[in-house]
Amino acid sequence: MTVSLTFLGGAGTVTGSKYLVRHGGKALLVDCGLFQGYKLLRQRNWRPLPVEPHEIDAVLLTHAHLDHSGYLPLLAKGGFGGPVFCTSGTRDLCAILLPDSGHLQEEEAAYLNRHHLSKHEPALPLYTRLDAQHSLSLLRAQPARTPFEPLPGWRATFTRAGHILGAASILLEVGGRRILFSGDLGRPDDLLMCAPDAPPAADTVLVESTYGDRSHPPGSVLDELGPALARLAARGGVAVVPVFAVGRAQTVLHAIARLKARGDLPARLPVYLDSPMAVSTTELFEDHVGEHCLSHADLHAMARGTTLVHSVEESKALARLHGPRIILSASGMATGGRVLHHLALHAGDHRNMIVLTGHQAGGTRGARIANGEKSIRILGRDVEIRAEVVQLATASAHADGNQVLDWLRAMPAAPRRVYVVHGELPAADMLRQRIEYELHWPAEVPEHGDTVVL
Repeated sequence: MTVSLTFLGGAGTVTGSKYLVRHGGKALLVDCGLFQGYKLLRQRNWRPLPVEPHEIDAVLLTHAHLDHSGYLPLLAKGGFGGPVFCTSGTRDLCAILLPDSGHLQEEEAAYLNRHHLSKHEPALPLYTRLDAQHSLSLLRAQPARTPFEPLPGWRATFTRAGHILGAASILLEVGGRRILFSGDLGRPDDLLMCAPDAPPAADTVLVESTYGDRSHPPGSVLDELGPALARLAARGGVAVVPVFAVGRAQTVLHAIARLKARGDLPARLPVYLDSPMAVSTTELFEDHVGEHCLSHADLHAMARGTTLVHSVEESKALARLHGPRIILSASGMATGGRVLHHLALHAGDHRNMIVLTGHQAGGTRGARIANGEKSIRILGRDVEIRAEVVQLATASAHADGNQVLDWLRAMPAAPRRVYVVHGELPAADMLRQRIEYELHWPAEVPEHGDTVVL
């Protein structure tokens, strides 16, 4: 019996990861991500999958970021009721991320209906907070580095991938085939997460390529963030830092704590974390010591130096403060959330600073700011961008092209084929070329909807 693999997302783009594996009348989905960014991609979330949800027998998640897990509530709403296997860190993060995703979609639909901005009457959310909460009951945590059976006769093993809390690569063994899904690979020198495990032997590899066409610059987040925030403090400005609530927020908080400890920043420079989701995620790190690089002392230093902002009223009160301060708020690409209010208030003052902390996907507000646009529409009005814009090049939680190749080189033997996924086309194709020329392995970039027989 054959084993087939269908690319339902994460092919030719850096979002919407979904890979359908079929064998012996069974179907298993590896990752279940939402498409984000360009409207053309987001519209795919509304189209039915080429397989009915109830025909999928199980799901494996590499990690909790929404481009890998965010479609799960819709899958469950459509009739999927099987188990969803993941690490305990991914389970705990999904419990934060998925309900928040449903809530944001409900808010967006309500806004469109209130202002009659949709061609649909009424505009509906893709799924609700309640849908997301119901889907959480399907999650089944499995320990890393321990094989288990997601379906009878199928074997899976999670290995640590770095990147974010709970992130894993997945080795799937079925029908005499060994398929390795890299998931999102972290950096071996990451400030927050431990280095990825070495990859196991496999016949087929699906490898991410988010940074497949570039190398991270030398230096660390501390080297880059320290001088920028020191300039800000000296001129008495406000730094607005759009952060990804999972991973990037904690990296920046840890970096600031270390910069203060060594005297590079004033110890009294106020830091606010204005994202309920990021607050909850930061608290999770205490429950998962040993799965990241931070000690209890590091976590306590972060907590001492940061004011956690929970309520909307507390968030609004930040606007009434005076003097230099740092405000971290989601979302990381400035596509929504409380950070929009802070940007609208502070982006027009040249004393202030906008610190972009990672990849800004095409079509997002963050990408437009990074590209130097002088006026951005925020919350229904045009906002002049006079603040200094700093885009960190060292804060990425993804391995770069060289680090991905080093990870692949550590495989015990050459695979039969590599599929380069989860990257924009220039990055994916550059990594494909390097795999072919430097490793001499067959590699290709699949197209959305492609099916291959392994």
